[in-house]
Amino acid sequence: MNASGSNGRRVVVTGMGTINPLGKNVEEYWDGLIEGRSGARTIDRFPTDRITTKFACTVEGFDPLDWMDRKLAGRTARFTQIAVAAAQQALDDSGVDLEKEDSFRCGVEIGTGIGGFPEITDGSHAFYSGGRISPFFAPMVIPNMPAGQIAMSFGLRGPNATITTACAASTHTIGSASRIIERGDADLMLAGGTEASLSAFGIGSFNAIRALSTRNDDPEHASRPFDKDRDGFVPGEGAGVLILEDLGHARAREARIYGEIIGFGLTDDAFHSVAPDETGRGPARCITNALQDAGIEPSEVDYVNAHGTSTPLNDAAETRALKMAFGEHARKVAISSTKSMIGHLLGAAGAVEAIATLLTINRGRIHPTINYETPDPDCDLDYVPNQARAANVRIAISNGFGFGGQNAVAVFKRYEE
Repeated sequence: MNASGSNGRRVVVTGMGTINPLGKNVEEYWDGLIEGRSGARTIDRFPTDRITTKFACTVEGFDPLDWMDRKLAGRTARFTQIAVAAAQQALDDSGVDLEKEDSFRCGVEIGTGIGGFPEITDGSHAFYSGGRISPFFAPMVIPNMPAGQIAMSFGLRGPNATITTACAASTHTIGSASRIIERGDADLMLAGGTEASLSAFGIGSFNAIRALSTRNDDPEHASRPFDKDRDGFVPGEGAGVLILEDLGHARAREARIYGEIIGFGLTDDAFHSVAPDETGRGPARCITNALQDAGIEPSEVDYVNAHGTSTPLNDAAETRALKMAFGEHARKVAISSTKSMIGHLLGAAGAVEAIATLLTINRGRIHPTINYETPDPDCDLDYVPNQARAANVRIAISNGFGFGGQNAVAVFKRYEE
């Protein structure tokens, strides 16, 4: 991107919205991050007797009727409902008046890993138990429905796409939507991700591949990225949406600007369906590509919002990747994992973590990696353990790495004229 696209168009972030385990808006989320508060709790939404992991990072108290009418709420899955809520927040935050915009130059890209998984599970069970299939079932559960429903809810007729690159999905949408604006195909894009896949069957599926923590006696301390005693990730749910705009468009309406997207990278490990390449070379190349796209040196990066899942393999591989990409600067740059508090939001993780990254740039504080108690010789960098830290962050990256070896990295910079 080199701070300006192929048409000389710079892309900035002018609005943000989120529903996640730490809060139902951006300010509640930020407060939880800086406090170092865990969003993990014992599951009471469904029976857990047949699954090994009995806790998750859940969104509590969300009422879709706060964001849509009863008719629409009855025809949409939870992952769509929270996406629409996050989109409404982001639009409100941006101050954009859609009535004054060309609706064909305003678009949407939303990432998700799974789609309406609990609804698929419940619908399938009902059908095979002799029940009928609702006429709303198919459009309720398909992965592209959040992007489609956001477009319908707000009259956005421009480019619209859904990206399902697993846990890299919503980092991917941020880069992809930025490219659309750079090319001149849109002036404004809503980019983000959503996931609400928590169910006994879903958690049991991740238990089957031994990906999840099983600290049932202490959920709040279960997500411990980079700690020697980490034993798997904590499943979560939530949504995050960012308003991306062409800088000229944002200036013309005197928008507040959170930051600029200056670089983006994509690679694949081409190694394994669920395990990362332990060498870290795929993520390392992705980081390097993103920095080269931004036209900056590794030494210019002040903060890394890590993928940091709390799994033994991922955290060690990501640490190696950072060392390869940053060289000696890897030991100087501050790194933290948002997942230590909100768990792993799968396809929504990248967008929700990008919001944390932009708030860090704006507010001069880096949230901690909580539950970091026992150093791991394979993870020996500065993970900002347990306490928030004041810092002057001008440039930051946000990492997203997914099953299938799919890697995405976005580079954010403090807005400067």
